[in-house]
Formats: sequence, structure tokens, C-alpha cells
Amino acid sequence: MKTKTKVVTLMAIIGIMFLLNACQSPVTLTSWKNPNDQSVISKVAVIPLFNKLEYTKPFEQSVVTYFQSQGVKAIGSLDFLNPTVKYTIEQLEKKIDSLGADGVLVFTYKGTDTSKSYVPPTYTGGWGAGYWGGPYWGGGYWNSGVVTGGYWVTTSTVNLKADLYVKNSQEAVWTGDITVTDPNYVDKAATLIAQDVYNNWVKDNLLKATGQ
Repeated sequence: MKTKTKVVTLMAIIGIMFLLNACQSPVTLTSWKNPNDQSVISKVAVIPLFNKLEYTKPFEQSVVTYFQSQGVKAIGSLDFLNPTVKYTIEQLEKKIDSLGADGVLVFTYKGTDTSKSYVPPTYTGGWGAGYWGGPYWGGGYWNSGVVTGGYWVTTSTVNLKADLYVKNSQEAVWTGDITVTDPNYVDKAATLIAQDVYNNWVKDNLLKATGQ
């Protein structure tokens, strides 16, 4: 019975570790806010500077949708800019001013890091009961068990930079270094990023209170 208890305890620990790993967010955000700037924003234009439109569109749509769900007015770059046109700074400023936006959130891609780790083989024995308990009631035996592991795992980490600019400011008043581990879907990763950015802005008092 002691052996069986150990097996059950081991499986419980493995299950808990799995749940903890599953709950970890694939997105991390490290931010900085200019302590000398007291600007607050009420409407933000979201501009992802990505090379591929198939990444830009779902990314900015997800960010905008999340901001709006939290009561922050937001608009994506594809709603007011032509992705095939190169704009001057003056042209961008005029378009953003015409939208009534007092903040611009720019995302830039900083590259992807890959790493490999080896998962060594492990053996998990199985507990089975013999015919009618084997030679005695409650008897049991170890079956063949299961061997797992013995393979390489590749992890990809996408690096992004987020910069928030406000009107009449030449430098970003807030910046965020973002990493996304093994992103499978651009829109889902963007929603997690938007959530972290929003929470960070709330903490830093960057958002104009409702009614102001």
C-alpha cells in the first residue's frame, strides 16, 4: 500500500506542475514611464510597424478591441492609413490630430530568439490488480508502465517594443519591452499584450478618468 501511495502522490505532483505551467502567461512586459511627464490619454491610435499585413491586421484589431472593452477609445492604423503609402511625420501628425487622438502606441518587432532543450526519458510505472486480487485479496503488481520524454523541444520567443507618444512630445512617455513565448495565434497574443499594457497604464495613471 505504501508503494501505491507513493505512485498516487507522484502523479498528483506531476498534475499540479502541469497546471502551474499551463497557467503561466506566454507574454511578459517590462515597462518604464517618464516620471517627469504627467500626461494622460483618452484616445489612442495603435500603429504596429510590422512588415507583413497578415500580422498587422489581426494584431492591431485585437489590441483595439481589448482597449475598447475596457472603456479606452482606440483606433487601428489600417482605419486611417494606407499600408502601401509612406507618410512623413507631418502627414502622420495631421491624420492623428484629425482623429482626436491624444496618444499614439507604436509596436515594433525586435526579432525572434529560439532555444532548444532536451526532455530526458522518464518512466512512470503503472499499478494493476491481479486476477481477483492475485494470490490474495488486495494484491497487485507493477505493469509495464509508460516511458515519456527523450526528445528535443524548440522554444521561440518573439521580442516586441511598445512606445507611447503623446501630443507635443518628442520622446516616448512610456515604453514596454515585450516577449511572447511560442505564439500560435497573433490575435490571441495581441489580446494578452493589450491586457498587460492596459493594466500597466492604469498603475501608472496614464489613462484619463471617465468624465474628464
